[in-house]
Amino acid sequence: MSNGDDERRFLAEQPVLALEKRKTADDKPHYLGHRERLRERFASAGHGALPDYELLELLLFRLIPRADTKPMAKALLARFGSLAEVLGAPIALLQEVKGVGPAVALDLKVIAAVTHRSLRSEVTGRESLSSWQQLLDYCRAAMAFEAREQFRILFLDKKNMLIADEVQQTGTVDHTPVYPREVVKRALELSATAIILVHNHPSGDPTPSRADIEMTKEIIEAGKRLGIAVHDHIVIGKKGHASMKGLLLI
Repeated sequence: MSNGDDERRFLAEQPVLALEKRKTADDKPHYLGHRERLRERFASAGHGALPDYELLELLLFRLIPRADTKPMAKALLARFGSLAEVLGAPIALLQEVKGVGPAVALDLKVIAAVTHRSLRSEVTGRESLSSWQQLLDYCRAAMAFEAREQFRILFLDKKNMLIADEVQQTGTVDHTPVYPREVVKRALELSATAIILVHNHPSGDPTPSRADIEMTKEIIEAGKRLGIAVHDHIVIGKKGHASMKGLLLI
């Protein structure tokens, strides 16, 4: 074959090569540019510049690197209602959302645990009554989205520092058995001089029930005889909380 034939073949192949190169560029997933723009907005303006679905989408980038995560982020928020409720949802329910497999659901629960542990560090070793909002934030993260009632006790020392935080009982969707004698016994074991009682209402309404109030009064009386004060009983709901002391119920 002559040099002329080689040149003609080379020139003929150029449009094909250019087309293949352009096709490769066009096949680049559309969401990659979107991801980069989201990262830039977050880096330059912080999380306040992003609505909830974009912040969740940004998080899902790391968990699902090769997919468009915007539909999934919107579906999660539509199903559960808020970022806090997404992170608080059980693994089984998370997996009911299209695209969320076992690994992604578990990763979301790990992130929820890190958030919970971070909030706990804000109240541990601090005077609880002077950092009340941090305490409420911690309790809400720990309990607000649980599917069953939990009865939690925060044990305080004589300076009202948090020395222990324990879930004493887990019940049904609307009831948790609580035994005042066991509450006081545990406080004595930990050398606590005061306690804060906390439980959640999975229904979402934090209004204390008559049974909640009567049980609290029984614990107050049992603790009073042994020098253990009950500072408050907080009921946690999905949309807020109720303080029995603030409501003048105790």
